[in-house]
Amino acid sequence: MQDAYTVEASEKMKKSIESLEGNLAKLRTGRANPAILNGILCDYYGDKMPIVDLSSISIPEPRQLLVKPYDRNDVKSIGSALAAANLGIAPQIQADCIRLIFPPMSEEVRKDTAKKAKALGEEAKVAIRNIRRDYLSLLKDDDSYSDDLRDRVEEEIQKEVDSAIKKVDDAVAKKTNDIFTI
Repeated sequence: MQDAYTVEASEKMKKSIESLEGNLAKLRTGRANPAILNGILCDYYGDKMPIVDLSSISIPEPRQLLVKPYDRNDVKSIGSALAAANLGIAPQIQADCIRLIFPPMSEEVRKDTAKKAKALGEEAKVAIRNIRRDYLSLLKDDDSYSDDLRDRVEEEIQKEVDSAIKKVDDAVAKKTNDIFTI
């Protein structure tokens, strides 16, 4: 049975890993990935709406995304939102859809993107270590724990930290591998 502190710390670490995976999905690889459009908002009748809610996104070719708005009147607003998003790709606006053609990545761009992935991984590790620090501090201040129980809970929290950091390393390694795959 895990302690309440261990369970809470574990949940927060999972959220840090999920956040990392979401940020890694937005990094460009050599192939088209619809996740790169997550978080991009466009003007929709005065409101800001995510592009993924206003259109269907398909991959007709390995290095191309096709964004087809559900309403033809939204093509221009989605196109301008994509242009403003600084994806490094110029959207090609057509009558009823928008094409995003990903150019091949040079070796220098691949290395730079891999550095960004590694930096995101380091940020996640720092967040996980901060969670450990916070929960060990809470544990130390809690007088209801005996020394033996406190030591056991500290070990459980450390095991959760080690597991979470391994997941971060695995996610970054997988993304780096994807980046360098041609």
